[in-house]
Amino acid sequence: MSLANDSKSIVIFCDFDGTITERDMIISLMERFGPDGWEAIKDDILSQRISVQEGVGKLFSLIPSVRREELVQYAKDTVKIRNGFAEFVAYCKANGIPFLVTSGGIDFFVEPILTPYTQVERIYCNGSDFSGETIQVLWPHDCDDQCDGGCGLCKPSILRDYPADQYTRVVIGDSITDLKAARLADIVIARSLLLEKCRAEGLTHEPFQDFYDVLESIERLQKQSKSTSRDKAPDVPGRAMEEVSV
Repeated sequence: MSLANDSKSIVIFCDFDGTITERDMIISLMERFGPDGWEAIKDDILSQRISVQEGVGKLFSLIPSVRREELVQYAKDTVKIRNGFAEFVAYCKANGIPFLVTSGGIDFFVEPILTPYTQVERIYCNGSDFSGETIQVLWPHDCDDQCDGGCGLCKPSILRDYPADQYTRVVIGDSITDLKAARLADIVIARSLLLEKCRAEGLTHEPFQDFYDVLESIERLQKQSKSTSRDKAPDVPGRAMEEVSV
């Protein structure tokens, strides 16, 4: 099966925590601001004993709302962006490739961190409410009727807004929260746990360590598309067009 062709546009769905950033920012914030007991909630999420939505909501409900500015400043001061990210989003912009961030993180730290990267076309993430005593997480991108629920930010629901017959859908990610989207993608660019899952399930994928690797993968995908276009048989009357696979 061809991964890309000239009739479909490439669109990229990229995770934030542990993908754009070198560390998961939710874990980083909890290590600094979370009270005793937060680790048990984290373990319940990772073992899938509770949903991501339930678990993340519980984690942030442990932190007083008055610490908002401390949280934001700590995130900005400590975040490490993975090498090559700035160059990659600039490449996507220059080549007309939509680059969408699909993050299970929260707006109060995701958006400030990504503010310098104006080439990012859109950021999908969870919201937040600091009006109460503790932080309440909001879910503006909840699951659609084709998902079994509990995602928080539902990545496969976002992918379904970009039909497979119109787009070559590329998912970039690192963790279990990217797996449902990876199963819908034409190709997955993966590291860490997501890479292991792609191998185990036989998903079409390529590994990456930094965004220079991702850039090479997308360049290859574009070359496949151009090659497919050149190699198509001419439209001869009375003869069906042959399908070319790459």
